[in-house]
Amino acid sequence: MLLLVFRTNVVRPPSKWRLEKEHKLSPLFVTRYYKLILSTSSVSDPLVSHGRHFGQTIFALCNYPSLLTNGILRLEQIEDTPLEDFPAEERQEHCVFEQLLESYPGLLDQLRDGSEEEILHVRELIGKGVAGTRGDDTKTLTSAILDWITLIGEAINPPLHRNVKVNHRFNHELTGFLLCPVGLDWNNLETKEKLRSGELWVCGDQWPIFVYANYTYDPEDLWCGLLRSQLLVYMSAYKHVFTSPSSVEREPKATRSRNARLHDMTSVTIGSIAYIATQVRFALSLSSVFSRTDTTTDSETFYHSLLDLLEDPKESKEIDELILWWNRQIFPTASAAKRPISVNSTLSKI
Repeated sequence: MLLLVFRTNVVRPPSKWRLEKEHKLSPLFVTRYYKLILSTSSVSDPLVSHGRHFGQTIFALCNYPSLLTNGILRLEQIEDTPLEDFPAEERQEHCVFEQLLESYPGLLDQLRDGSEEEILHVRELIGKGVAGTRGDDTKTLTSAILDWITLIGEAINPPLHRNVKVNHRFNHELTGFLLCPVGLDWNNLETKEKLRSGELWVCGDQWPIFVYANYTYDPEDLWCGLLRSQLLVYMSAYKHVFTSPSSVEREPKATRSRNARLHDMTSVTIGSIAYIATQVRFALSLSSVFSRTDTTTDSETFYHSLLDLLEDPKESKEIDELILWWNRQIFPTASAAKRPISVNSTLSKI
């Protein structure tokens, strides 16, 4: 009965104290009840839905229960100590915390005024949303990406399996080429063997060639084609996640479905670009389970390295141009409405 009331009205579950003291329920039953509530509330609870979207578009790789706990404590600390005096890592974490509060009205009140059990429940729901969507996207992209990298009318030889990734990464010519770090030549046999054997160790901040348009890297112009590759945009991993899988191989349309429509999304975000690039890189890798602590795939370092660039104020001109370009590919109607009037156009002279 308690479960039905919670699910129907989408309210907070009774506190553990009330369940144990007032309803005379055993601690073991209460613990199992809370786990059941968490596992069954993902469909209806708006916090889970918001966590899913926030992870995809703003920040994906962190421990959200810890982030919320630390954020509340830090709000009290910065009343006496300026945020600028905190270590860089804590400042970055607090920036994500503030973005989360801003994106979900009323969340701060829930965290400040709720009981210990209620706060724990909020933290777990948001974290569940972030982790859940990352797992869902990982699963679907790992399969879909094989279709996108297969030339029309041809088959991948030797074949790449959808459920077993033992021959991915540098073990296969196609995935090896796409993951080969820029500045290295995949066609060089010595380089290829060193990558396969692990003698050449690839860290997350060594970006693969697939992030560049036409898979071409210009050492004289590092921004040329960066994060504009066919695999990210045209084929397209971004559309697969944010609009709909069925729109991937069609011309850009004005419709906004799936995640984009659900959250009234009319523009790409820096976080969403980094997220998609990280998911594509993982799909081409050997690993079958996405883990922040996987040092071989090193997804977290890769993700943060992209964010570091895309949040760098010194690169604002290139970043603005990149966002505008992405919006024209993904949200053409919305971006056209925001496009500035050309300086020499007739309209500008009227």
